[in-house]
Amino acid sequence: MVVGILALQGAYEQHRRMLGALGVEGRLVRTPEELGDCAALIVPGGESTTMTRLMQANGLFEPLQAYARGHSLMGTCAGLIMMAERVDDARVTPLGLLPIEVGRNRYGRQIHSFMAPVQLAFDPEGAPFEAVFIRAPAITELSAEVEVLARHQDRPVMVRHGRHLGLTFHPELTDDLRIHRYWLEELAGG
Repeated sequence: MVVGILALQGAYEQHRRMLGALGVEGRLVRTPEELGDCAALIVPGGESTTMTRLMQANGLFEPLQAYARGHSLMGTCAGLIMMAERVDDARVTPLGLLPIEVGRNRYGRQIHSFMAPVQLAFDPEGAPFEAVFIRAPAITELSAEVEVLARHQDRPVMVRHGRHLGLTFHPELTDDLRIHRYWLEELAGG
């Protein structure tokens, strides 16, 4: 199985490390052609206004939307922002893949970054996942068909809609493989 990782900016190498630990090849994607034989795609964290500009400059916006119609995407932090239908910042052009509204940097600036335990709905008996929140977005609205898989202080921080998964935090900055494994096995067809 080959999984693409959008490598315009952000924590793409950390996602590739996680995939490697699960025995999956992570392919860095910067052009539409590189989506090729990728079974699924990760949209990593980074900075969403920069990601918008780079997606448009590299001709990725429409190809990513088309790709998402037949493949699973996982977006973390800024990746979640890019996958949303609506964002509270006009400088960001989201892909419209998750029927949610997202507010950028709702947990504060870089100095307000933190870790917090969250219980994963797909692993209710397991230990809490130590989620890393860095200038994290907040899901401010979600449609009824969106499944919440984790919450922090009663806010949804991990959601699923169809084959797509979105997180406000960074699972790739931990050594806990559960979220990547869940996505690969349950949503990405691995």
